[in-house]
Amino acid sequence: MRTSPHFVKPTPLQVVMLKVAAALIPGIAVYVWVFGAGILLQLLLATVTALGVEAACLKLRNYPIKPFITDGSAIVTAWLLALSLPPLSSWWMIVLATVIAIGLAKHLYGGLGQNPFNPAMIGFAVMIVSFPAQMSRWNAPLALPNADLNTWQQFGYIFTGKLPEGLAFDTLASATPLDAVKTALMQSHPMHDIFSGAIFQAGVLPSEMGWIAAAYLLGGLFLLQQRVIQWQLPMAFLGALAAFSSVFYLIDPAHYTSPVFHLFSGAAILGAFFIATDPVTAPTTPRGRLIYAGLIGLLTWLIRTYGGYPDGVAFAVIIMNIAAPFIDRYTQPAVFGRKKPTVTGKQGVKP
Repeated sequence: MRTSPHFVKPTPLQVVMLKVAAALIPGIAVYVWVFGAGILLQLLLATVTALGVEAACLKLRNYPIKPFITDGSAIVTAWLLALSLPPLSSWWMIVLATVIAIGLAKHLYGGLGQNPFNPAMIGFAVMIVSFPAQMSRWNAPLALPNADLNTWQQFGYIFTGKLPEGLAFDTLASATPLDAVKTALMQSHPMHDIFSGAIFQAGVLPSEMGWIAAAYLLGGLFLLQQRVIQWQLPMAFLGALAAFSSVFYLIDPAHYTSPVFHLFSGAAILGAFFIATDPVTAPTTPRGRLIYAGLIGLLTWLIRTYGGYPDGVAFAVIIMNIAAPFIDRYTQPAVFGRKKPTVTGKQGVKP
């Protein structure tokens, strides 16, 4: 039809979830190159657990299993959660975090579309609060000479917690950039050092971590091009994070890291394009999305800089999930064909 009315057919949920999963693949591929194939086992454990818990909850609630278990939402939640945990986390940590995310954060509130909090971030937050020591045990990138674990050795460590004879986890561990900055207030390097540096020393962000962020950015741009997500959410998140970190970096670069460091470290890019954009827990109005994501960026910077945890994306998202309904309520545009009430002096209120 060349004239109105034009009817837009809604995109099936399965198609949306498939596109989100496809957008994560570049990041997963680079993740495997940096940390090894252990992440693939974690993704498998999280996926199987998520589908099992989803089916069990649907059965208990007397809902049909097939339509909901095949929509892809549980798989995307499982992938985001697995990518947020340390690469060599024990199998029980993956399973427990996924049970919390799907069983409690999702189905306890009524299932998909009813959950007020992002399920993956709830699972991550519970784990880091309950098991801070285990959640801080990140193995070093495989580019380091002392991080030589093959695929089967990584799988064995995930299931048994045991390493080959004569090898301790301390020799494989490496402080994440955010951890190092948090404890030593080290100064970061400019953009070109992110993609040219080889080893994390003296607060330098390794090239491998920059490429992981770049791969997530590529996937996020794909989602924008496919109109799966709205531009206000990632742009406001990253813009606020860059703005606040830039101001304080210019004031005192010896005690505050550069905006480039904040944008390309931790879960900033992943959070901006894949977590803050959750359509269930984010506001629906354009102005509300800008406010919501901008405050997530601010809270992320505050937690990273002054909080007790190295990264603040998960906690910032959960806090703003609480405020999302209120933001939506007070940012609703005027109904088409009507003007908002305006006060015009003694004449009172005009419609």
